[in-house]
Amino acid sequence: MAKALTKRQGAVPAAPEQQRLRAVAGYFADRETGEADRLIYERVRLGIMSALSVNRSMSFGELKELLQTSDGNLSIHARKLEDAGYVTCKKKFAARVPKTEFSLTAKGKRMFARHLEHMEALIHAAKGT
Repeated sequence: MAKALTKRQGAVPAAPEQQRLRAVAGYFADRETGEADRLIYERVRLGIMSALSVNRSMSFGELKELLQTSDGNLSIHARKLEDAGYVTCKKKFAARVPKTEFSLTAKGKRMFARHLEHMEALIHAAKGT
């Protein structure tokens, strides 16, 4: 009976079907905990993360307009991201008018980069490349 080769012994790479399954499984599982991190997959939260990934910071009003959502909806989703440590929220006053600014944390940047890597893997797997 043939013995399975280790990587060092010149093992054959996984079949394309297995690579595609791993890409899909990797998309849903967190590398560190093995659990799904579905926090950013909701439309508004993904929109917040996407917008902040390409902007140093954005105001509440800018995010609200960009995402076409209500004050309450944006507030709830931003709070969930803040509680997870993905987003920081700074409140200040400009001419006695409150202004809320959001930006991604280092953890938020890592999680969003991980999300993008998984999406790229899924795209490559779906295309069979």
